Amino acid sequence: MRNKIKRLIIFLLLFPLLAGCMGKREIDDLAIVTAVGFDQGGENGKVRITAQIVRPADARGQTGAPSGGTGEPIYSITAEGESIMSAMRNLGRFSSRRVFWAQNFIIAINEKVAREGITDIIDFFTRNHETRMETWVVVTPDNAGKLVSTVTGLEVIPGSALDKLFRYNEIVAEAPRTNIMRLEESYLSESTQPILARMKLRNREISNKKPEEFGSINQVELSGTAVFKRDKMVGWLTPLESRGMLFFIENVQSAVVVLPCPGLENSEEKKKVSIELKSQKFAVTPRYEAGRVEFDVKLVTYGDMVESACDESLDKMKSTLEQALEKELTSEINSVVQKAQKQYKADFLKLGEVFNNKFPAEWKKLKGNWESEFTQAKVNVKIEAHINSPVLLVKPTKSWKGGPKK
Repeated sequence: MRNKIKRLIIFLLLFPLLAGCMGKREIDDLAIVTAVGFDQGGENGKVRITAQIVRPADARGQTGAPSGGTGEPIYSITAEGESIMSAMRNLGRFSSRRVFWAQNFIIAINEKVAREGITDIIDFFTRNHETRMETWVVVTPDNAGKLVSTVTGLEVIPGSALDKLFRYNEIVAEAPRTNIMRLEESYLSESTQPILARMKLRNREISNKKPEEFGSINQVELSGTAVFKRDKMVGWLTPLESRGMLFFIENVQSAVVVLPCPGLENSEEKKKVSIELKSQKFAVTPRYEAGRVEFDVKLVTYGDMVESACDESLDKMKSTLEQALEKELTSEINSVVQKAQKQYKADFLKLGEVFNNKFPAEWKKLKGNWESEFTQAKVNVKIEAHINSPVLLVKPTKSWKGGPKK
């Protein structure tokens, strides 16, 4: 009798495992979404959703081989609704397969939608069990449906191309890398305001079939930043301002700064030198004295001279170039601080978070009025730059044909 009870208990414990295939979904029954765009609907109060759906057979390069294949790697469908969920369900009117969101790479939001508010978008994509928190989020001044439907770049699937733009964007350092998780974190924060990358269509790519038609094909550009105050977009940051901002919120691993050759700053002779920032040490130190908030910002950067059209060697230009680099980076950081404090009055630089970490007791008193405290806080910026040559070539590259110049 005791053995029978043991067998029954083991059977009951293992029974759920026998139903592992229950609720399974065959890939042939799914419309796999790789990118989604949000635009204003045709009627007031409605939202328009455009979903980029991958064609698995055509994406593998079997153009024309599968039954019903078109040769196009993606298929885009659009629908409208009173809410995001209703619009997504309405996509089923045009899709012969169940729309599946777990493989979505990117969410593109039209600027007009962003300025009205994105609370519903944040809520839906954090609440839905089928979506991923690593999905990238961008704002575009273009039609979001057109952006996510454009076949561009080297990748077969546009959603994958946009995903890789973010993954390798750190070598440019001109736009933030914000996914749903980071967006929700800043949205729920007591101090930090959300920011999203700016993505735009540009006519830059050359057609292989018609090379004479330069710029005849759209290309996607990732550069710049959309600034939010709570859930509403309030404005843009330029690429240079975005680079200054990234020092505060991300680990800037690489960037290129172009400077005029020493002595030719005001000359018509446009000779330049390119400095690649290779390593940075960035620190923000808050201070609170006599009821006044203050921040000391210090950046120590180490760069390589990777290109030079100057007539002098690095040894002779080193000190002057380091001063010029310090001046340029100081200008970029001061510019974005000024825009945050005076124009947008939004702490997207995470200064409130830094202050809270060091002065938690004082923060409890100030957090209710942090917007006012932030705009009046003094920010002191100090830059220390060091420039080296990555190779043994320290002298200028120039021809000596006809003998050296005297």
